[in-house]
Amino acid sequence: MTGVTLNGAIKRYAQTQVIHGIDLQIEDGEFCVFVGPSGCGKSTLLRMIAGLEETSEGEIHIGQREVTHLDPAKRGVAMVFQTYALYPHMTVAENMGFGLRMNGVPKAEIESKVQQASAILKLDPYLGRKPKALSGGQRQRVAIGRAIVRGPEVFLFDEPLSNLDAELRVEMRVEIARLHQEIGATMIYVTHDQVEAMTMADKIVVLRDGRIEQVGAPMDLYRDPDNRFVAGFIGSPAMNFLDCDIVDGKVSHPAFTQPMTVAAPVPSGVAKVTLGIRPEHIQVDRSADTCTVDLTEALGGVSYSYLLTPSGEKLIVEERDDQRSRQGERIGVAFAPERALLFDPETGQRLR
Repeated sequence: MTGVTLNGAIKRYAQTQVIHGIDLQIEDGEFCVFVGPSGCGKSTLLRMIAGLEETSEGEIHIGQREVTHLDPAKRGVAMVFQTYALYPHMTVAENMGFGLRMNGVPKAEIESKVQQASAILKLDPYLGRKPKALSGGQRQRVAIGRAIVRGPEVFLFDEPLSNLDAELRVEMRVEIARLHQEIGATMIYVTHDQVEAMTMADKIVVLRDGRIEQVGAPMDLYRDPDNRFVAGFIGSPAMNFLDCDIVDGKVSHPAFTQPMTVAAPVPSGVAKVTLGIRPEHIQVDRSADTCTVDLTEALGGVSYSYLLTPSGEKLIVEERDDQRSRQGERIGVAFAPERALLFDPETGQRLR
């Protein structure tokens, strides 16, 4: 197994540049997730690593080899796509071994590798079936098995779960995470779903407009985002943001009954900041009436209350105690000082 390194990777289509000088190190055996909104360049970057998109400038290394301009078949990677791309007239075993057969691998070796991959993915009962007799999750496991039998140095996944329903997505997340632990291969996974990124990744790369916003372990990005974009993208429900005034070193907002102390440093001379606070870090103050409950989602052990502040901003609050807020109720809010983050309202950068 081996890692992947990108040095100044750039992608242009004619005069339009879509990937802007990406520098990235993915370690041997790491599960790295590219995440970001639609159009951020995550799939393009993955296809550049695979060799399916030409790299306009910069270098791509897989292990000790520079592969920037190598054919995809010579890069030692295997890719699992959003669509299963299985041959309908072939059995599961034939689909999994097809690539090896086309490369002239002996039949006995193909059968051995198919059996090994099948055991890992729990596909043994289905080896004689054709794709039409499989569920969506089973078809995706066959597509993953086809990649495994090739014995690649790096696995590439391009939104492989987006065609599955919610229950199967959860099941396949567990399957892929277990697969990574079992075979220990380097894996690069593309998704727009930050829940997938948080639950599966060793390392998350947050992309926006073809640039890296931040790289780090899931909980590091959750607890210590560099900017408002990362803070708002990582976490579900999303972080709340309030435009606040600075009064005597404290943050002031109509949602608070009085200016609140924050642990984050407030630069001298700054009059306005954006305060970021996650729904689970807000406390409801039922003795105050600064906010109106617009809607409450009761999910059993937890509820999410959607509040309207006096300034018209929306605020999501997580509630877990026995007393839950009701639609139309007037309540106040507060937070622990160490939980609040401050951002520059103009640039969105974190104030540290």
